[in-house]
This record gives sequence, C-alpha cells and structure tokens, in this order.
Amino acid sequence: MPSTAEFWTRPWVKWAGVGLVVVLLIVGPLILPEFANQTIARIGVFAVAVLGLNVVMGYTGQVSLGQIFFVGVGAYVTAYGVNQDWNIVLVFALACIVPAVFGLLVALAAARLGGLAIAMVTIALPLVGLPLAKRLSDFTGGSQGTSARFSSAPEWTGLYDDQWQLYIVILIGAITFLLTRNLVRGKYGRAFAIVKGNEAVAASMGVSPYRYKVLAFTIASLIGGVSGFLYMVVIQYTSPETLHFGHSIELLASMVIGGAGSIIGSLLGGAWYVLLPQITNLIDPNITAMLQGAILLVVLFILPGGLVSLPRLWRRRRRDAGTGRGPAGGAMQADAAGSVTGSSTVDDALGSPSTPSPPPPTTQS
Repeated sequence: MPSTAEFWTRPWVKWAGVGLVVVLLIVGPLILPEFANQTIARIGVFAVAVLGLNVVMGYTGQVSLGQIFFVGVGAYVTAYGVNQDWNIVLVFALACIVPAVFGLLVALAAARLGGLAIAMVTIALPLVGLPLAKRLSDFTGGSQGTSARFSSAPEWTGLYDDQWQLYIVILIGAITFLLTRNLVRGKYGRAFAIVKGNEAVAASMGVSPYRYKVLAFTIASLIGGVSGFLYMVVIQYTSPETLHFGHSIELLASMVIGGAGSIIGSLLGGAWYVLLPQITNLIDPNITAMLQGAILLVVLFILPGGLVSLPRLWRRRRRDAGTGRGPAGGAMQADAAGSVTGSSTVDDALGSPSTPSPPPPTTQS
C-alpha cells in the first residue's frame, strides 16, 4: 500500500486536482450568490496586489512600503482611459505599463540603497501620490474621485454583472499568477533567491544585485498596475483614499500572514485583506482596529511562516504523534541537533577536527 505522501505526489492526482479547481472556477460564479461573487472578486484583486509585493519582498528581500501607489496609478489610468472611450485592450496595457515605468524610475534611483534608505523612498510614494491625486483633478477627479463603469456583462453572455466581473478577475488573475510562478521558479527566481540570501555572494557568482533588484521592483509595479485595473473592474470607482499609506501597511501585513515568498501565500494574503475587516466588523465595529492587531499577533506567534505553513505544521505534528515523540522530546532532540551542528561549524571555522583529542595522561606520584 502506498503511503499518503506518495499518493498525493502521483502525476494523475495532481492533474485531477488542477482539473477540479478549473471546474470550480468555471461553475462557481454561476451558482454562488451575488455577495459571494463580489467578495471572491475583491479577494482576487488584492491577491494580485499581494503577489506583486511578494515578488519584491518575499522573493528578492527588498523593503517596499509603497505597493498601494502602483495599484492606485493602475486604477487611475484605467478610469481615465475608459472615460476617454479608449479601446479596453489599450487601457489594460497602459494600466500595466505606466505603473511599471514609475517603478522602473524609482528602482533605478533607489535599488543601490539598502535597508532603511530604500524603505523611506517607498514610503514617500503614497505620501506624495495622495496630494497629487487631489491636485490633478483634470485626470483624477480631485478629492471626489472618479468612476468608470465598463465591466457590465454583455447581453450575449446571459450573465449578471457580478458573474461577468468575477470571470474577468479569474482570467486575468490566473494568467498573472501562472506567469509569476514560472518567473520565480526559473532562472530569474534563482537569481532573486541568491540576491536575497547574500548580495556579496551574488556578485561573486556573476549575478548583479542591482540589476535583479531593479527587475523585481519593476515587475512588482507592473503587477500592481494589473491589480489596479482589476480594482476598477470590480469597484468601478477610485479616489485619493485608494493611495492612502495605511493600505500599504495592510498589504504588507497580508503578505506576511499569507506567507512571504509563496504563490499560495499571496492568495491567502488577499483573502486575509478582504475577509478580516468583515469578520471584525461582525464582532464589534467600534474596536475593529484593535481586533485586527490582536488577531495578527496571535497568527504570527502560532505560524511565523504564515498561513501557508499550516499544512506543514500539521503534518509534522501528526508525524511526531505517530512516532510517539512529544513536543518536549522533539524540542530536546532539535536542541541536541543544533548543539552538534553549532559545535561542528565552529570547529570547521577554526580548522580543527570535529572529534575531540584524548585527554593528556595523568602522572602518579
């Protein structure tokens, strides 16, 4: 009898799982109520935004606190293009390209910086973007914001608006996630990991940290523009409030909660971003912020690797229970292994053998 782990790794099981997910994505919008479709669509919008943040922070190790700026730019470009009656394909292309150009310009100037310096540069993006959105009223609608209704379901589809919008989010979001997955699992992903691990080692291996930092930041900005376009598909309205710095912090927290450096973690982060405020509002609308902070701390203490690490933790607990090892025994064994590894590392660094030398002989008087 094959073990459970071997069963789930079989190719036909993986393809069957993929087929089941595809069927659910196709059938789900047709049978779910309107509120559920709208909620899932919003989760998809912000999952894409978290995915862009994951590229620059989770996979490359840069600090970015301005991802919401690129989401807002994508939303404003979409609204302006729709109101000018431009072709929707051109609008989508511009909603991706314009934030990517902004991201490239920022990255060229800031990628040579490190630590707090680059964090300060990215913090400035939403802080500057918000007043600019209010002043450039001819393009942004000023403080009142602007709307763009272009995602109503065509009559030939026979769909409701919420179903049509969810299908758009699923299609564009799935393509974005698939392309990003291929990116981070290929040679660029390996280069990102080397740069994240140690920039000096990366440079010694011929991997330019500056080049790949700029590339990661530009890709993250482009993905932010995709999220901005989808934001207008679902919400159909944007204002300077979209660029508020607090939203960037919420995106960052969602990325950490979902799981940094994880594609599935980005999906979980998008769900966290949308569902947590709804849950805390149901509990008590007057203490929403306090409840969100408390839940955030609890989750981080229990799952430092994010929600994506929950199955791995569950499998480890089951394995420990099956072998009769308790938490204390596992911890003692881990400590012992760490002690042995640490002593070996010190010995190797000093150039001495790992086995101790025999004690000197004692002389009898």
